[in-house]
Amino acid sequence: MDWFPLYNSLRIALISSVIVFFTGIFAAYYIAKLPRFLKGVLDVVLTLPLVLPPTVVGYFLLLLFGPRRPFGAWFLSVFDTKLVMTWYSGIFAATVVAFPLMYRTARGAFESFDETLAYSGQTLGLNNAYIFWRIRMPACRQGILAGAVLAFARALGEYGATSMIAGYTPGKTATISTTVYQLWRTDNDALAFRWVLVNVVISAVVLLAVNMLERRDRASGKRG
Repeated sequence: MDWFPLYNSLRIALISSVIVFFTGIFAAYYIAKLPRFLKGVLDVVLTLPLVLPPTVVGYFLLLLFGPRRPFGAWFLSVFDTKLVMTWYSGIFAATVVAFPLMYRTARGAFESFDETLAYSGQTLGLNNAYIFWRIRMPACRQGILAGAVLAFARALGEYGATSMIAGYTPGKTATISTTVYQLWRTDNDALAFRWVLVNVVISAVVLLAVNMLERRDRASGKRG
């Protein structure tokens, strides 16, 4: 059994999750402060990949990163590197489809934050960076953690956009999702089912870890 799809899926999901974690928090924090109309417009734009079919997202990514498209052609001419049909193409797809989950969850956590805590910190002379990382983020950690887990799970299971922009090449671009589909197409149900179980086990382990962290947080909160 070739384990490359597992390795490739994990590295794509982990890298894209790190990107989504910081960009989602940044966008959620600043957009939550904007006027209602502007916030509504940006919210629609940033959340759109969540409701669009993954193949449509993949099509838009091809329009942007394709070697015959302006940005893709420029990148190819300058760096002699293609942005499609490579393993890291999957990072683009996973980042785009997972970002709305992180963004919406983090924004909800920030909007429910009691701003009097931040104001109190300012009256004590604390700078904004300290208030954000030591007061706001710990208070919103449940929402942030939930968003990070959802984003990772979505990135790990991404298929539609990934198959369009990265394709399926064994040992190069194959992920668990694309491998399951290809095995199903070739009537290799036994091996496809093994990969399905691998994906289920990984997802279950992640969810169990989150539940343990939540229980620990609640226990520490009660002791405090």
